[in-house]
Amino acid sequence: MILFPPAIQTPAPEPPLPFTSLKAQYKWNFRGAKDSGSGTLALRLEPAGGKLVLEVFTYGDRLALVDGDSAGGYQLVLPKENVNRTVPTLAELPLPFLPQAGSVEALARALANGEGDGLSVEKRDDQGPVKLRYTGRDSGGNPVEVQLTRKRWEPAK
Repeated sequence: MILFPPAIQTPAPEPPLPFTSLKAQYKWNFRGAKDSGSGTLALRLEPAGGKLVLEVFTYGDRLALVDGDSAGGYQLVLPKENVNRTVPTLAELPLPFLPQAGSVEALARALANGEGDGLSVEKRDDQGPVKLRYTGRDSGGNPVEVQLTRKRWEPAK
């Protein structure tokens, strides 16, 4: 009798993103155990180089700015809290208003395809998800919910 080792299942490679860079704008609503709010989220990302510029506004006030790339790290500025720090990876940023993404490519896939832990698509059109809902936990273990509604979507090939 000849015994063969079990076949090793390797996951299929992820399909390439349909863009090389993206400019997008979303309306956001955040609800947590201690806070809630709404406003606008604007971003520009380039998945290949891990480049991300992201701004979060609420009615004229900038709540957060993230700027950086995978080579030099990501700077987080929270003007109202006097926070200005740089972290080596996107996964290390405490951003409860975004789906937790370990990389810019993962964030791009979340926005383009609705892929990610705790993420669900509530409405979709021919360009992808229009309304996204993220449910998760903040750093203290409290439940949070974020709704993102796409207002602008400008992919570049």
